[in-house]
Amino acid sequence: MGHNVFSLSPNALLVLEKRYLKKDASGLPVESPEDMFRRVAKNIASADLLYNQGADIASQEKQFYDLLTSLQFLPNSPALMNAGRDLQQLFGCFVLPIEDSIDSIFDTVKQAALIHKSGGGTGFSFSRIRPKNDMVGTSGGYASGPIPFMKVFNEATEAINQGGFRRGANMAVLRVDHPDILDFITIKQTEGVLTNFNISVGVTDAFMQAVEKNQDFPLINPRTRVAVKIVHARELFEQMVCSAWENGEPGMLFLDTINAANPTPRIGEIEGTNPCGEQPLLPFEACVLGSVNLSRMVKLKNGIHEIDWDCLEKVIQRAVHFLDNSIDMNKYPLPQIEHLTKSNRKVGLGIMGLADLFIKLGVSYNSEEAIGYTDKLIRFFSQKANEASVKLAAERGTFPNHQRSIYAQKKGPRFRNATRTTIAPTGTISIIAHCSSGIEPLFAVAYTRHVLIEGGLPEIHPFFEEVAKKRGFYSEKLLAEVSKEGSVQNIKEIPEDVKRIFITARDVSPEQHVKIQAICQKYIDNGVSKTINFPKESPVDDVKKAFLLAYKSGCKGITVYRDKSRVSQVLSVECTCTKQLIS
Repeated sequence: MGHNVFSLSPNALLVLEKRYLKKDASGLPVESPEDMFRRVAKNIASADLLYNQGADIASQEKQFYDLLTSLQFLPNSPALMNAGRDLQQLFGCFVLPIEDSIDSIFDTVKQAALIHKSGGGTGFSFSRIRPKNDMVGTSGGYASGPIPFMKVFNEATEAINQGGFRRGANMAVLRVDHPDILDFITIKQTEGVLTNFNISVGVTDAFMQAVEKNQDFPLINPRTRVAVKIVHARELFEQMVCSAWENGEPGMLFLDTINAANPTPRIGEIEGTNPCGEQPLLPFEACVLGSVNLSRMVKLKNGIHEIDWDCLEKVIQRAVHFLDNSIDMNKYPLPQIEHLTKSNRKVGLGIMGLADLFIKLGVSYNSEEAIGYTDKLIRFFSQKANEASVKLAAERGTFPNHQRSIYAQKKGPRFRNATRTTIAPTGTISIIAHCSSGIEPLFAVAYTRHVLIEGGLPEIHPFFEEVAKKRGFYSEKLLAEVSKEGSVQNIKEIPEDVKRIFITARDVSPEQHVKIQAICQKYIDNGVSKTINFPKESPVDDVKKAFLLAYKSGCKGITVYRDKSRVSQVLSVECTCTKQLIS
């Protein structure tokens, strides 16, 4: 873990100054990145005193400080922004309940606003809201259905630009058997609607079986539990596929797969996830995430890079400790969230820099070898995170709901945390850590990043630059060409063995994307964030195959994105499968 020279890339510094560092009244930073990491380490270490009044806080603080400044691990953004400051809201992920009443809906709008103000993102299931044109008993009128209420949430989010830190994000889930499902699937085909929402269809096993067997499928009014329409399952499925092909939404969440892994089914059923879909949570539950930077988990042995398993194990152990402490240090926006979150103590430790790791190891992201490596790596990762949680439970006790969890039976493991692992998209924290995001392939070998500043930030992959110079094919002209292309696959000066390793998202087949996600999901407690990229010219059928493969291979959800589909949105060709679904 040694004494590292603490260095940040120019882009990391820019992001920190813009969004993370404490500022004075005129908006100028009053802390350095070192100060920020010190502030976070000190705050999170102090939780040890709750369990042991004689704890050596100074050495724990140093351990956390080294963990963060080495960029071997970073917690989710709210923890970096808010730890040791007035807000003290450290969590990124929240799920709130929505019942079928005006009171409940607007209570939730207010709760979501409080969460956004403190830097968190929220997910909701709108599935309990009665469908449009259903009876409203009190007024004798007709219900508006869930979609107009989603728009209310969207506007509320728009009004609160999260404490000036980052945009509020939401996830809307609607069950596939809700009578308004068709309107929901196509809602985002118009640009500018629900801009602060990701949308996902909550798909059930019953629906997927009906798709497979080409059967009819009932849509059920959640208020009366009566089937009000019959649709053709396959046509409804194709409508989802088409819409996802057209503009990347909706995603799918496989609700039965998610609930089969729910550690506390007696406490409640999972209906929703955080905004990016990787963190399924009970209503009124929150979760803190953090990621280990795999590109720093490598050592040179006889001139060859290999995974530093010992270092990885140490970092995982410290990171789980850090996240468990965060649960106690967090200032919760609502008492009911505090109660449930502390009763289950879920944490979501994940990884970032997988693509960088592959490059260092000389593994092509596109290969069978990559699948084998990922399997071995994530199995180890999950096992060590579990061991760290068991070790904490021995010192601090299991999570309070342990007796009512799936671990209570047959002498199951005694975990401190109801879940230990999640793979998140790691947007800005991977910029800070200067690594590839999550488990995604490289976005491009060189490109301009259009976040935060006008004109964008030029980015070139450091390993590529290094290899190009070492092998003698580096030139300004080459860089310009790579920047324009993004991919290096069609550039003739670049040797084949280099092309094989510098794979970008658009060079990876959708099937390989899904396989990598499924291998990770096999060992991960919560969900796995992964964008399944498609080339612009992909047919609709390819998206359909990916959805089916994700379901069959045990993924908890799937999100696809076809290159340029959002930009050309306004000119998009009418999707061929907009048939009448109602029989």
